[in-house]
Amino acid sequence: MKPSAYGPFTYSPIVRRPRLTWPNGARVALWVIPNIEFFSLEERPGGHGGGKIPDVPLWSERDYGNRVGVFRLMQVLDRHGIRATVALNSNLCARHPVIIEEGQARRWEWMGHNQTNTQRLNEVPPGEESKVIHDSLAEIARATGARPAGWLGSGLQETWDTLDLLAAEGVEYVCDWCNDDQPYLMNLEGGRKLVSLPYSHDINDKPAFEHRNRTAAEFQEMICRQFDVLYREGEESGRVMAIAIHPYLTGLPYRIGAFDAALEYICRHEGVWRATGSEIARHYAAQAEKQN
Repeated sequence: MKPSAYGPFTYSPIVRRPRLTWPNGARVALWVIPNIEFFSLEERPGGHGGGKIPDVPLWSERDYGNRVGVFRLMQVLDRHGIRATVALNSNLCARHPVIIEEGQARRWEWMGHNQTNTQRLNEVPPGEESKVIHDSLAEIARATGARPAGWLGSGLQETWDTLDLLAAEGVEYVCDWCNDDQPYLMNLEGGRKLVSLPYSHDINDKPAFEHRNRTAAEFQEMICRQFDVLYREGEESGRVMAIAIHPYLTGLPYRIGAFDAALEYICRHEGVWRATGSEIARHYAAQAEKQN
């Protein structure tokens, strides 16, 4: 996209849109996004600034998620019949293939999330962004047998070129733009389109626990109250409920129960579509095409 003061889409107040419907009359499309990431012991995690390498305590926190926490998350999601849509660092495919195998057994969906979380797209050398995106998607496709339909940037960071590069690679939806409770279309160069799918800065364990110092009980309450409002509003026009989690945070023993309880609360309501990212994006895109 070209540099501009607003994004590659029109401003659209939610009170002046056509009614959005979900399958079987659901009010809310629920999708759960585990961020399963690889951190090199030889580098600092993105967003953590400089420091001595190796930083064993910082690295170990994150490695716990891939050794232990992710398998707790799998058990909870299994219990509620939820297929996760994983934001996956592609380097993890070779480093921790058992996680891929366990996710495949559950028919989880995988979307691109850079190669590693120690590098953001707006930090790569000029001219190398396209290779990072291509290689990330290709590695996930080789490991899972399916090319990712979606993308979440590491740190949700982009450059002015990112959306066009993603569209050129056949990506259908992107989650970096957390500015809506419904999907919408992004209009790119050459007539290409991407669906922007609602993700969340708030219903996200990383800012909740690491930046706002929320307790597990408070995060559970945040999830439930978010759902209550979206469920009420979804009676008039469908909403998307995104829950972003990280195995090294929510997968800890003293937090997993709160996540389980929040999902139990949501799933006992009728009219909740437990969906994957591509299911939501494709259903929306088909509906938007009919309305245009």
